[in-house]
Amino acid sequence: MADDWRRFLSNEGDGTMRIKAHGRMKVDARLVTDELHLQKHADDRGPEQLINAASLPGIVGEAWGMADWHFGYGLPIGGVIATDTEHGDLGGAISPGGVGFDINCGVRMLALDATEKDIPNLKKLAGRLAGRIPAGASGKGGLDITMSDLDNLIQGGAPAAIELGYGYDEDLKHLESGGRLNTENAEISLRAKERGLRALGTLGSGNHFLELQTVGKTVDVATAEKWGLYEGQIVAMIHSGSRGLGHQVCSDHVRSLERRYKQQGNIWVDEEWGYELADRQLASAPFHSPQGQAYFDAMNAAANFAFANRSALAHRLREVLRLEMGTDGEASTLYDVAHNIAKVELHHIDGKECTCCVHRKGATRAFSGDSPEMNHYNHLSGQPVLIPGDMGTGSWVMAGPKNGQNIAFGSSCHGAGRAMSRSKAKQTIDGKALKLELENRGIRIHASTPNVLAEEAPDAYKDVDDVIDLTAKAGLARPVVRLNPLAVIKG
Repeated sequence: MADDWRRFLSNEGDGTMRIKAHGRMKVDARLVTDELHLQKHADDRGPEQLINAASLPGIVGEAWGMADWHFGYGLPIGGVIATDTEHGDLGGAISPGGVGFDINCGVRMLALDATEKDIPNLKKLAGRLAGRIPAGASGKGGLDITMSDLDNLIQGGAPAAIELGYGYDEDLKHLESGGRLNTENAEISLRAKERGLRALGTLGSGNHFLELQTVGKTVDVATAEKWGLYEGQIVAMIHSGSRGLGHQVCSDHVRSLERRYKQQGNIWVDEEWGYELADRQLASAPFHSPQGQAYFDAMNAAANFAFANRSALAHRLREVLRLEMGTDGEASTLYDVAHNIAKVELHHIDGKECTCCVHRKGATRAFSGDSPEMNHYNHLSGQPVLIPGDMGTGSWVMAGPKNGQNIAFGSSCHGAGRAMSRSKAKQTIDGKALKLELENRGIRIHASTPNVLAEEAPDAYKDVDDVIDLTAKAGLARPVVRLNPLAVIKG
């Protein structure tokens, strides 16, 4: 089925291309791309995964690939799908593979009332950040918490972190969902808890980072002013998630669900639910089944830990700023967004209201200003959408529509998106030479190994400006300001 998907491809002329439903697909698939972008990033595996996802039980609307789409586990990174929670007897599918292993990997952005000239010594500040904010896969250097503290964090999220002294009450109104998702039981495995116990306040590895940036080109002056952003201002982006705790939660439920599916020809079948899947990596449960609810509850618990982790990282950042600058620059949270999550939301599908389980995997929410979830800070502007680029080029802040949810379930891209696999990047890019090049351009770089730099090199990613242009053309979000890298702490 997937081999001939290009025969069903058409250009919508609005920054998107449609793959018409064929074979086992229940809905169309839609890529935020144009012919040039598609040709440049011609790995067929991502669109094929999107086609597979379009056959999930209870899927509604369209299966979306954001402009940063690339191959992932089950669903491509940049994938957005929604299922009807009231489909059939037990509801449409919820799929751990459609959320990802790093549950609630996301970005928090803080804005300082300071410019680069207010930093006494950038090299010393970057070095202190690298020393005080643990990065890498080991998890060493996490904050000292008890198992009781951890239990409170996985149920209470960012508010619970603030009770432990990691963050301010003022932060909460600027966090997606207030930094806490509802969990009934927060039942996660002991192994997941053990992995989380030493990870609070750590960045992790791979594409996780803390980056000091300056506000550069402003596209939407009115929105930038409303959010308190001005040219030359120092801001900070923190990109991290639920660490080993979330990875373990996903692994536990993926294994449990995948065992239920048996191969019959070229499909995978769960006979109890009557589910037929094109890819076992999309192993799913009906939303209202015991298995579906167990995953949803555990996913929310892991998401709460991620919100708490970013609160702890922001706390550590503020501490270092005070040590090196004599002030934290009144570092205030602009916003905090999740981009590996499944959330129950109301959307209008084919003129009818639908209670949807929206899976965003490597995609961020981009809600409109008139959405009930937007507080008065973003009521007229739309939700801030935080989009990291790469450490040598830049990042963007976009905004959701001012009025009316966008056609992709209120979703947008979450970054530049990989253009090269990690293994290929390591083979072709010299990490040490890259570090020297970036520092010659005034960008301070701290990374755990040269391999990390090679894997995360600018050449390993799509052009973030192209991704932003396509996202804006598709009407998913509008650009507000471009951010320039100043100091980067990589995992």
